[in-house]
Amino acid sequence: MGTGLEVRGLTAGYGQIEVLHQVNLHVGAGELVTVIGPNGAGKSTLLRTISGLIRPTAGEVLLDNRRLDRLSADLIVRTGLMHVPEGRRIFSRLTVLENLEMGAYTRNDRIETDLEDIFNLFPILKERRYQRAGTLSGGEQQMLAIGRALLGKPRLLVLDEPSMGLAPLIVQSIFQIIERIRSQGVMVLLVEQNALQALKLADRGYVLENGRIALEGPANELLVCEEVRRSYLGESMVS
Repeated sequence: MGTGLEVRGLTAGYGQIEVLHQVNLHVGAGELVTVIGPNGAGKSTLLRTISGLIRPTAGEVLLDNRRLDRLSADLIVRTGLMHVPEGRRIFSRLTVLENLEMGAYTRNDRIETDLEDIFNLFPILKERRYQRAGTLSGGEQQMLAIGRALLGKPRLLVLDEPSMGLAPLIVQSIFQIIERIRSQGVMVLLVEQNALQALKLADRGYVLENGRIALEGPANELLVCEEVRRSYLGESMVS
């Protein structure tokens, strides 16, 4: 068994603008880890750097002891890291089924059984499998984006704001699905504005502020941390 995801001294940004400063982070085997923080803290930049969409200027990213920061994004996918980006990024003119099949493009085995597993997890996608993805609701598109990533058989699933723009009932459904995914042994790294829900779900959490890790620890401890309560949960949201 490998050591999971290790991020060590990660520094990255856009051109001359440095966004992340010496970030350290770990996701162990079977863990669900969340990163919370204010808008503009660098959370999406962190995920994009981990998944190879941004090249770091310093530091290391390792998955099961294999260096990822030296690989291109397409090769990183082949290591078992699947990234569901903010905004879903589905192929709107393709059908639901075609979108799901795109998630398996790195595989050379049969996908029928895994596809059926996705439909069991997201029954609505089976109903709409021949429908154009662009005609789905926001919640259905998020399910499709997650299902597409799962069809790649991830070792680590990276989720960027999966609840953004969704109705509360759909948000609850998405978080229940994320918990089911983790229960199947997939490591999950979750960036989420809904800090309360994320910390309730996670094993551990990190607070990212101004591109630096400001706090870290077990999620249940962060839930009762005065600074986290005041800045990210709101006193009225925590009993």
